[in-house]
Amino acid sequence: MLESRSIQCLIERFLMSDAEPRRDGRLPLLIVGGFLGAGKTTWLRHQLHEGRFGRVHLIVNEAAQTPVDNLLLERADSIDVIAGGCACCDGREHLLKSLREFCERQAAAVDLGSQTLVLETSGLADPGKIAGAIARDPILARRLFLHRTIVLVDALHACELLQSEALAWCQVEVADEIIITKAIDVPVLERSRVAATLRQISPSSQISFADFGVAADLSTDPLALPYPIIARSAQEGQIRPYRLNVSGAGGWVSLSAWLSAVLEARGDSIVRVKGVVRTPAGRLLLQSVRREVQPPEILPESKIGGGTVPDDDLIVLIGRNIDQQRLEASWRRFGLGC
Repeated sequence: MLESRSIQCLIERFLMSDAEPRRDGRLPLLIVGGFLGAGKTTWLRHQLHEGRFGRVHLIVNEAAQTPVDNLLLERADSIDVIAGGCACCDGREHLLKSLREFCERQAAAVDLGSQTLVLETSGLADPGKIAGAIARDPILARRLFLHRTIVLVDALHACELLQSEALAWCQVEVADEIIITKAIDVPVLERSRVAATLRQISPSSQISFADFGVAADLSTDPLALPYPIIARSAQEGQIRPYRLNVSGAGGWVSLSAWLSAVLEARGDSIVRVKGVVRTPAGRLLLQSVRREVQPPEILPESKIGGGTVPDDDLIVLIGRNIDQQRLEASWRRFGLGC
């Protein structure tokens, strides 16, 4: 938390609240962040559909080597994908390189009009560290300004995450705008306390609700008390992605049964599951948040998202303290019968 506050102070001159293009020609950058499973892609997908940000160049960052989110964001005018590392650490140099290339293209394409640059971060990224890296880059500090940092928070898991994940706390406290998702079925008192907790962590942030990407006008109790949450500074095991090839098995039924069993047994360790599975019905996008498996979505066959398409029948489990060999052995026994 202290590191994130220091970074925030370091970049105060870089932060801007003006949405209009600057006279000095610097281009606006919008960072969309939030912990794994908060609903960043669902929300951003709707904003692109509505044209909220005008012409958009989108950079999608995923910690895993196999990107998935870009498949759902084809309405962006152009897309770059940074996979295999968070943009705030392992993928930082890749991000800075992509940003410099974007600035160069914009400078050359004077007749095409400017684009808003949107970065959808990995769920394991700290937006404050990303902003700090850009502010310290001698080229990008002159070419970009940080227009806004939007952080999405899952109402169903907010209190648990803020208590157990120091990163979730850091994401919230650097936000200009906090969007609470998955709150429509949460009781009024509970979502009111979630909002009060987030307001306590980030007093200056604008807070609103969204349901499946659409702004939701949900009532809250202004007198509700925040939850007694204290950010943790250390975690038991680093969260990282684990890849699993599920091809050659007994089909979707076997995979869904196996995955349900794994999530039931290790749901506290597995934060997120993503992947594309080939079935007779087509290519299905598979996603889960902790123990909750989302309904599969049929994907188009065409290549989208800047030409980066994940391999079929390769899923990514994101979590901590997972034994890769035991995971593969479990799948071979259950799915392949060997």
